[in-house]
Amino acid sequence: MRGQAGFWDIDERYVRLSEAGDPLEKLNAVVPWEVFGKPLAKALKRSDGAKGGRPPFDAVMMFKVLVLQALYSLSDDQAEFQIQDRLSFMRFLGLGLGDKVPDAKTIWLFREHLTQARAVENLFARFDKHLTKAGYLAMGGQIVDATIVAAPKQRNSDAEKADIKAGKVPDEWQKKPAKLRQKDRDARWTVKFSKAKADEEGKTKQRDIAVPAFGYKNHASIDRRHGFIRGWNVTGASAWDGAQLRNVLDKNNTGSTVWADTAYRSKKNEAWLDKNGYVSDIHHKKPKGRPMSEAMARANGRRSKIRAFVEHVFAQQKSRMGLFVRTIGIARAHTKIGMANLAYNLTRFVWHQGRTAFA
Repeated sequence: MRGQAGFWDIDERYVRLSEAGDPLEKLNAVVPWEVFGKPLAKALKRSDGAKGGRPPFDAVMMFKVLVLQALYSLSDDQAEFQIQDRLSFMRFLGLGLGDKVPDAKTIWLFREHLTQARAVENLFARFDKHLTKAGYLAMGGQIVDATIVAAPKQRNSDAEKADIKAGKVPDEWQKKPAKLRQKDRDARWTVKFSKAKADEEGKTKQRDIAVPAFGYKNHASIDRRHGFIRGWNVTGASAWDGAQLRNVLDKNNTGSTVWADTAYRSKKNEAWLDKNGYVSDIHHKKPKGRPMSEAMARANGRRSKIRAFVEHVFAQQKSRMGLFVRTIGIARAHTKIGMANLAYNLTRFVWHQGRTAFA
């Protein structure tokens, strides 16, 4: 019968994890986690523990738990289990085998405190400030787009839907507080269009397919030079993208050009961009009742090659990070999506630093 694993056995496993290229070890080595200490302390306003009771977990360590959740699409229960189960997670958080692991409720409460304090914006801004100090100044102009982030679909009656759209709480829900807590009144239905191939008269043609979607939208802008998310906002999925343009643009970008798709082109947006010193390179819409000119089509094609970079950001968040909103309400969705944007920037920073090291 084999005995319990000793410290040497654990150390050997850590060495093997490092040799395998543990991405969390790289993240720990490159990201200056201490920069998040002050904004976290300000948001949490924790006591000094003089009143007794179990001392809270370290705020930066708990923040790193939220980073793990964002990177691996973990619920609170899954996070608790994975931290206890995976050595790479324990090492990332600085926990030993004998240390207490935060449970699901503790993780939930920590995120709730950050949500109530709207702390994610400050945490995001603090790391953006570090990026500038590290030499990753926002430059080259900026690319703007939005993507739908799915949430659990709500099964509501027509009357309930009408009340929600009118900003009311259905009477039946008010009578059942437990049911009300499980109802998301901020997420919205929308229709997104995608391309599909269809055979018509022996020829393959591209057709638009309307796909219903429910949830929220992540509106974001990235700087063209480094590809970091520099500005973002969260709305219900039905919100018009163009209305969020001025809310996500980064005024500190050294380049003045703005790229975006046709949803952002309007007389109002064009006037606002010009007034605020931006140069619009937004896609032109096809003229009504007339074919698009060859020159305009070429210009849109050039713009598309640049705009594609922001699609790579959203693709990583959805495919590799599995971004999905499990929480209820836009305030919590704001924290969830904001953490995904911040986590993306953390991994992007590691990638840039790796290129610099081998240059």
